[in-house]
Order: sequence, then C-alpha cells, then structure tokens
Amino acid sequence: MDRRKFLEMSLAGALLAAGGGALQSKARRPNFVFFLADDLGWTDTGCYGSGFYETPAIDRLASQSMRFTDAYAASPVCSPTRASIMSGKYPSRINTTQYFGGFREGKLDTPDYVDHLPLEEFTLAEALKAGGYSTFFLGKWHLGHKAYWPRKQGFDVNIGGNHTGLPRGGYFSPYHNEQIEDGPFGEYLTDRLTDEALSLMESASSPFMLFLSHYAVHTPLQAKWEDMKPYWKKNFFNPRWDRFDKEGKYPVRTVQDDPVYGGMISALDRSLGRVMDKLSGLGIEEDTIIVFMSDNGGLSTAEGWPTANVPLRAGKGWLYEGGIREPMIIKWPGVTDGGGLCSEPVISNDFYPTLLSMAGLPLRPDQHCDGVDLTPLLKGEGGPKRDAVYWHYPHYSNQGGRPSAAVRSGKYKLIEFYENERVELYDLDSDISEEHDLSEKMPETAVRLRRMLHEWQEEQGARMPRRRKGA
Repeated sequence: MDRRKFLEMSLAGALLAAGGGALQSKARRPNFVFFLADDLGWTDTGCYGSGFYETPAIDRLASQSMRFTDAYAASPVCSPTRASIMSGKYPSRINTTQYFGGFREGKLDTPDYVDHLPLEEFTLAEALKAGGYSTFFLGKWHLGHKAYWPRKQGFDVNIGGNHTGLPRGGYFSPYHNEQIEDGPFGEYLTDRLTDEALSLMESASSPFMLFLSHYAVHTPLQAKWEDMKPYWKKNFFNPRWDRFDKEGKYPVRTVQDDPVYGGMISALDRSLGRVMDKLSGLGIEEDTIIVFMSDNGGLSTAEGWPTANVPLRAGKGWLYEGGIREPMIIKWPGVTDGGGLCSEPVISNDFYPTLLSMAGLPLRPDQHCDGVDLTPLLKGEGGPKRDAVYWHYPHYSNQGGRPSAAVRSGKYKLIEFYENERVELYDLDSDISEEHDLSEKMPETAVRLRRMLHEWQEEQGARMPRRRKGA
C-alpha cells in the first residue's frame, strides 16, 4: 500500500472514530423519494379509512411510517400547494394563491396572482442540490410556463413536467407531452412515470431526491380495465342510491363507489409499491426517506364527482376540511420503523425545513420562513412551536368554493367568507364534519381567531378580493 493511500485511510478512520465530521455526515445523508398524488382525498386509501379503494402498498408504507391525521395542503387547489412545498412559504406570501391559469368570475373582483413559481425563490430542489444531491422530477409540475419548469428550479432531470395541470393527451399513450416521449399505443401514464423513476434510481449515485409527482388521480377519469374490474364487481353487487347530498347549490358525493376512479387509485398504489420494492432490491431501502402526500382534497362537488371525502365536508376547491386535509405519511428508517400516529396540525410548507434537517443540511429560515421542522415530531420529541396554521384563497374555484380564508388554532377552526363577510367556527375535535357553526355560541373565540387571521394576512401582504362598484 502506498503512503498516500495509507494516510487517506488513516484520516478517514480518525474522522469516523471521532464521531463523524464531514465524512460521516456525507455517508449518512439519506436519499429522498417524495411521492405526490394529485387530488387524492383524505379518505381515499385503506389506512385512512376507505372501505372501497384497495391500497395495499400505501397501507404497507403507513405501517412503517408516521401517519399524520391532521396534515394540510396550503391551498384547496393544486398550484399554490405545490409552490408551498418548493418554497417553504404560504402561497399568500408570494401571491401564488390560485391554480395557475385559473380564473372564475363571481360577485367579487378577485385579485391578480402570480402565475409561476418565481425564480427568486431558492427552491427545496436547489437547496438539496447545493448540498450535493442529484435531483429528479417526474410528472405534474404546473408551476409556470417554460421559463419556470423544473430544470430552471433546481432539478437535474425533468420527465413530464410542464405548465399543464392535467394530462392533456389523457392517461394513455400518445401523451402529447413534449417532456415525455410517447410509449407504445395504450401505455398508461402512471405506469410509465413509475418505469422512468425506477430507471433513475438504478442509475443514480447517492444521495438523490426523486420527486414523483403523479398526474393521477386528477381528471380525466381513465383507468386500465384490469385495474377497474374489481371495482365494477363491487359496485354491481353493492349498488347505492344515496350517493349525493348538497353543499350549498352544489351536489356533493357522499359514497365512494366510482370504479374508474378506483382503478386510478390502484395504479397509483401499484406505483408506490414498485418504488418501495425497487429501493429494497437496490439495497438502499434503509437509506431512503419516503414522503407521501396529496396536493389538495378529493374532487367531490364538480367535474364528475369521482370520490367522497366523508366524514369531511366538501372537497377540492373549498376551505372546509374536505378541500385541504390530506393523507400524509413519512417513512424515516431508524426513526419511524414501528409506525406511529400524529394528530398535530402540520402543513405543506413544513416539508422544506424538514427535509433539510433530515439531510443534515443547514436550514434556510429566510427562505422557508412559513415552514416548521417536523423532525422532533417524527422522533417523538414534541410538536412544532406555532400558534396556528392558515389559508388564504381569495378566488372562486371550479368546484364551487368562494373567496375565503381560514385559520386553525388548536382544535378550533374559523373560516371567513368574503361575499357576505360571514364567519363560521368549528370544534374539529368534536365536529370533524363541520356541521355545527359555533360562531354565535362562542363569539369571543370567533373574534380572537378572526383577529389572528387578519394579522397574519397583513404580515403576509395577502391580496384581498373587492366588492364591485354598485354591488
């Protein structure tokens, strides 16, 4: 052995014996798989209570993970939540409050919004890349036009990500997506994105962050026959005639029984299972953290009404729980191996500082100023230090939601509606379905939360809807 090699080995041994140093820290740096579903509702999986959809892979992940019961998207629609994950900020702070490209008229003049993730934001991908990570993005981006696509925001690879919010060519090839080559006729997009993800993991050198952002289960409702078939059988032998109720003037689905949507969920679940199996096959399962999340609530009040969020109220596009409460699961090998349940309110802004902390990288509080590091929760050391979580959605949604804002502090949640300047107050511990408005019975609590909401909006610089002249 030559002298130089001997000295290098001796130095490495000394650093390890001393308790780490830079060498040990780099060796222990985990990989990340961030698995983001689109429009998946809180009760759309078996581990979150569905008796209709079959999700063995998601349920298996939950058994090895911390499962959050009170996890929230930063918005009831997609782009703002996705921006919050990448920026660590509330959408109101960077004025990305509506899904990009969205506009719907109503009684109020709604404010303009920024229709892209600003390049000035130092994204989660950029922070991990600066820490030595390879970064891969696959699937739905919907955070701006070409100048703001993933390769401009810290990702080394972009497969399928562009400005669109749904698969314009549908879920079967040809996809008509310039960011992913068409496959054989009839190839299914959810499977194809998974194939690409597995290939990237095979060729990647650690550490890496793979952001698998499926278009599923967003409309159009399209599934493979073999995935739909079990649900057609369930539906045929168990017909339900009480499928709908009303949310204001909008029908709302109350029963999960759509076989096509079920097939789409099965494909999504199979994707996660294949990713988990690949990690095991590559021998990196114990070195990889998996995050599972959805970007907003299940679609239940419009556009096909494919799912039900019961016991939660309403769904995508609304600030009731059905629109913002999400399935969220984090597997951290060596920390969450025994599973666990957490009822602490957390929100999508929190991922940025949490992943940096898990990676042993410096936090960037000036960037992720609206996020909280969740690693103490995952370790069982207590909750985040904050008084409340907030939402600001000053727009009309395609699903019937009206301009509104909300705050949750402890068990109480207040929603302020801007058309009629009315508030509703709910005790989520005893009334998760938000059926009993307590604003008149508990006026002091309503006033306190409304004041908190207004102070937060002022600090954020939130843009407000305005009443039209003469209205």
